[in-house]
Amino acid sequence: MVGRSSELARLDALLADLGRSDLAKVVDIVGEPGIGKSKLLDEVCARARTTGFTVLRGRATEYEQHVPYQLFSDALADPGPQDADPALAEAHSVLSGIRKGPGDGSAEGTAARFELHRMIAAFLTQLGEQGLVLALDDLHWADPASRELVDHLIRHPARGRVLLVVARRVRQTPTSLTAALARGAAGGAVLQLTLEPLSEQESVLALAPDVPEDRAKRLHAASEGNPLYLFALVHAYRTGVSPHGLTPDRHGDALDPAGVPGGLAALLLDELATLTGPQRRTVEAVAALGDHATLGMLAVATGLSPQDIENETGALVVRDLLRSGPDGRWALRHPLLRALVYEGTAPGWRAEVHRRAARELARGGAPATERARHVERSLTGWDPQAAQVLVEAAAGFAATAPATAAHLLDVVLTHMPDSPDRFGQRGELVLARARALGVSGSLQESRDLLHILIETAGKGHPELRTQAVAQCAVMERHLGHSPEATALLRRELSRDPGPSPTQAVSLRLALGMSALLTASYPEAREDVAQAVAVARSHDHPTGEAAALALAALGEAYEGETEAAARFADAAGSLADALTDPGLADLCEALVWLAWAETLLERYGDAERHITRGLRIARRTGQLHVLPHLLTSRAFVHLTTCRLPSALEAAEEAESIARAAGSDELLGFTLAIKTLVLLLVRPLGDGSALSTGEEAVAAAGRSRGWWSSLAWCMLGHATYASGDPHRAQEAITTAGGGAELPLLQPSIRPGQLDTLVGAALAAGDVDQAVRWAAQAMREADRLHLDGQRAAALRAEASLVERHGDTGTAVRLLEAAAEEYVRCGQTLWEAYSLLRAAPLAQRIGQGARAAVMWHRAHRIAVAGGARLLVDLAELIRPQVMTETATVPAQLAELTARELEVAELVARGLSNQDIAARLHLSRRTVETHLSSIYRKASVPSRAALAGLMTRVGLGAGP
Repeated sequence: MVGRSSELARLDALLADLGRSDLAKVVDIVGEPGIGKSKLLDEVCARARTTGFTVLRGRATEYEQHVPYQLFSDALADPGPQDADPALAEAHSVLSGIRKGPGDGSAEGTAARFELHRMIAAFLTQLGEQGLVLALDDLHWADPASRELVDHLIRHPARGRVLLVVARRVRQTPTSLTAALARGAAGGAVLQLTLEPLSEQESVLALAPDVPEDRAKRLHAASEGNPLYLFALVHAYRTGVSPHGLTPDRHGDALDPAGVPGGLAALLLDELATLTGPQRRTVEAVAALGDHATLGMLAVATGLSPQDIENETGALVVRDLLRSGPDGRWALRHPLLRALVYEGTAPGWRAEVHRRAARELARGGAPATERARHVERSLTGWDPQAAQVLVEAAAGFAATAPATAAHLLDVVLTHMPDSPDRFGQRGELVLARARALGVSGSLQESRDLLHILIETAGKGHPELRTQAVAQCAVMERHLGHSPEATALLRRELSRDPGPSPTQAVSLRLALGMSALLTASYPEAREDVAQAVAVARSHDHPTGEAAALALAALGEAYEGETEAAARFADAAGSLADALTDPGLADLCEALVWLAWAETLLERYGDAERHITRGLRIARRTGQLHVLPHLLTSRAFVHLTTCRLPSALEAAEEAESIARAAGSDELLGFTLAIKTLVLLLVRPLGDGSALSTGEEAVAAAGRSRGWWSSLAWCMLGHATYASGDPHRAQEAITTAGGGAELPLLQPSIRPGQLDTLVGAALAAGDVDQAVRWAAQAMREADRLHLDGQRAAALRAEASLVERHGDTGTAVRLLEAAAEEYVRCGQTLWEAYSLLRAAPLAQRIGQGARAAVMWHRAHRIAVAGGARLLVDLAELIRPQVMTETATVPAQLAELTARELEVAELVARGLSNQDIAARLHLSRRTVETHLSSIYRKASVPSRAALAGLMTRVGLGAGP
């Protein structure tokens, strides 16, 4: 390997220590055409194989950019390792299934797209147990689905000893992929290697040792150190062709139509000048057919006999123009050569090669998804049969490769006659293309397409226009244009004649959702009520359930807990009675219902509806609802202290949001992920803060739910990082001022709790007093246990600051008990950790130890690394000079511990009930739980146990 010693040294070091968490997981090799990127990949792969690594090598191709996952299919098609490892064969089968499936558009819905990302990462992890290098060449030509998968692997690398190495041209790399690699490089996950031109000495010694020194130097100067170009110049010199005036023009001012520097193109094409007619025809067919270039297909495409094809391919191998690939496929020796041959082939003959290939594939039973690229490139005018193949293929790719689906539909629409009799058909295809564009992240293009359709549909096609309006409103919302979405929807509802009852329900629900996102639900309350009434009067139970669920979420958002609970009960009853197919048309109903139940602290019901919603959405390919359901799952699992699954849900939501291209949706998903990362990462880890920063950058400062949430989560992250002033600024920005007037009422007490802590840390006790008082007022209005607990915790911070440690302990224990009541296990543990050192300080060492043990157990079991670290940090304060606490007492909640202490002091159940303001039945329930957890048979045994550990004393 000439001239790349420094790059190879860095790659060798990565391979030697592969698996270390502090090293890059991705290598990004960049450079101009012919600079040696592929050669460097060859060398890395060879060295990795020598040291026992599994190596997978794939290459993207210029003329297969609309074949989904072509790059990864090529990498997984290596017949050697595939036979040895079942995981590789399974991964290859999965990708092949997408490309060669039935094409019905289901493919298990959108699940096939995003679950595939995680599935491939899991396959790579499994393959990497002994070390794996995945090398992807010519990444700049990768199809959109492969690019999306690379993006996922950059953000969520396969675990273990797995290295992803990519090679690409900078100027031809799509912006989104460049951004993903730059983001990874900034975070340390990506190592970028830029290949520079070779020196004169290195070039001449390696590529022109037999050329006279003076001539060799002139050839190097002409090549400007580009190895491929120098190779071509040396070849021209040796064969007597004059290279005078040929320069590579690295800066791209003289590129030929194939994207190859003009001088280099001329030299490469010179190799083809002496080919016979059959050889030329064979080379051109190989260039057109791509990975379909088998001997049999070449015979069909060229019209030559199989024996003639064998002879011609053999002769072309001798001339080093063709090389044999996996499964008997033929390819030109370099992608640049293929590009030159393809672009230089006569258009009529090129189209005929594709037409013959498409016919042969159809004859063999290949699905539309497999035939589509040849059908597309064979089109020279309107062909209804060809168009039907492309439409069918687009439907097959809609869930797994929507960018390809949008492209194929554009091809059909471009060729379809724009005549009045075809308007309805065109309109349906435009809707399908706009939907595919929206799903693939091209929101603006989708919105613009729908605007044109809305205007051209006019009064003559009301059904089509209303569908376009509803779809366009979704695009406007994702683009951050909720006011425009609202205006569009109201205009459609005001038309005479108006939409059908079913469409009217959908439009009014869309109005309600837009109002929620802009924190103006009261303005749409009447629209939602009308949606309920219309759906009910027209026996539309799905629409009624959706409207009731949206009403529940809207009222919960506004802090109207009683009304929200009433609507949630009604929506839940209706939704539970509907079948999955019945709910599929309005899967948003489960999104709204689950979030309403989450805000109402009904986590069991919320999780049940989240699980069902995810199942329906994945099966039916409803991408737009998945991030909302997944963020709700992440929040529920965080609150109930199941942090690993919370992070998994948050990361999947983030992946879908990034693919959707909506900044506001991305901000929302990152906001939830920020809170998850804060709890799941170690104390002092900065990932939550950086994610919070990205969340607010994406969501901006708009007056809406998602933006407010992003700023709140940034506030929590900055407070945890030790910056109370910035924490206050972030949360008051979210709330629109010190009293948080614009913030969702149902979460205000929790935000005020953080503000109280931040104000005290900043020395502003007066402001802390005001915020603590407001937190209690807001909590009293909401009647939600978790929010009341937050207010109690805020008050505890305040009284602790005033030196009343005993009251602070009681308030924190009361907060922990409120969290037990509503199922917020994570915050119960946090409250106990706050209380434990204070209890030790006032002489309640054994009690402090019990609190610490329970909190520590919850944190460890739930994967809450931050709380585990906090527990270890305070352990010396809590466990000093305390009696050993039996393990069974660590199981007790704060309230159960309180009841057990009062039993040890001799109080009756009635006395305990009066002391704790509980019913006698509740006390009896607590005692049953205490007996079971503490493994004691009686009241007397419990009293004895408590006395032995020093928890039975006191008045």
